[in-house]
Parts: sequence; structure tokens; C-alpha cells
Amino acid sequence: MSVNASAPRRMIVGITGATGIVFGIRALEILRSLGIETHLVVSRAGEMTRAHETDVSRDALHALADHVHPINDVGASIASGSFRTMGMLIAPCSVRTLAEVATGVTTTLLTRAADVVLKERRRLVMLTREAPLHAGHLKNMLAVTEMGGIIHPPVPAFYQRPQTIADLVDHVLARALDCFDLEVPGARRWGEAEQEEKPSDNGTPVRILR
Repeated sequence: MSVNASAPRRMIVGITGATGIVFGIRALEILRSLGIETHLVVSRAGEMTRAHETDVSRDALHALADHVHPINDVGASIASGSFRTMGMLIAPCSVRTLAEVATGVTTTLLTRAADVVLKERRRLVMLTREAPLHAGHLKNMLAVTEMGGIIHPPVPAFYQRPQTIADLVDHVLARALDCFDLEVPGARRWGEAEQEEKPSDNGTPVRILR
């Protein structure tokens, strides 16, 4: 499943109650910098996590999006397949949200929007945050994958030599947005990073990833 190049530059962003709301906040900032119109929906637990994990107010979070939809507004534009988007990013994604999407038993606009994205064969990327995982979680991940969704846990990479938590967050989101064929400026990639030559013990030059 590839992103339709003719689709509007418009993306749904879902934020749930899993820890890691920084991924959703930063995703909105990056998408705005890329000129992508964002449609935000935040679960009730997501609002609680925002208050626990950040100093960002509800209004400040909502101001990062172009459009904000109430969690129970199942008549919103993003609840219909006729409303064209590039797809949906759920960051972070709780295991409850994962379970609703996996079963198709949706109870909120957030999971309804995800279900719509799947039925319309658009891209759904879910930054699922949970550990350790039991068999039910893994089965739900498999079910979503079989329906065309992408399970993308926010796993950090260290080859980029991150100096801050923000470096880790940005790298995770750059990889997630790769799934939508979006290029995040400044993202460091394996094999494309600056390299330098240093002599080995036997004097042979060795390329070192910086």
C-alpha cells in the first residue's frame, strides 16, 4: 500500500493515553513545518497524559493542529471515507486503541477514523507504546498488520548518536513519516550520514559513522 501522490496534503493525527505524548506534539510541529494540513483528535486519556507528562496546555496542544475534532464527534469529516487524506498517524497509540482497531469495534472518533483509513486502503501508522507484550497484544498487532496498518513502536536508534531526548523523538518520527513518503529535513539516515576516516591498529583506514 503506497501513499497516493494526488491525495490532499492532509493527515489525521490521533493522540491516545499511552505514555509518550511528546511524539504526538512533535509530530504536529513537524507536519506543520512540512505544510501538511492536520486533523487532530485526542482521547480523554490522552488529555490526562498531556497534563501528567508536559506543561503544554490543552489550548496550546490544539493550536498546533489546523483542525481539532472532539473525541465523540462521530459525524466529523474524518469519520467518512469520502473525506480524502494521506492517512493517519496515532502517536502514541495505547493498547486499548490497538484492540479497537484490530477488532473493528470502534467506540470513539479516533478509532472510527483509523477504521476508515484502513477500509479506504490509506496509510495507518500506529506508534504502539506498551511493554512487555502479552499474546493478546501481539495478536492485535498481527490483525492490524493483516488489514494493511503499520505497527511502528517508537524504538530509538543510536547510530545517529543522539545527544538529547529530542534527538530520539525526532528520529522516531522521521522514520514514522517515511511511511507516508514524507521527508523530514535534517533526518540522519544509515549510510547517508557524514563519515570520516580513521586509521585502524594496523594502519588501514576505517570509515567511522559520525
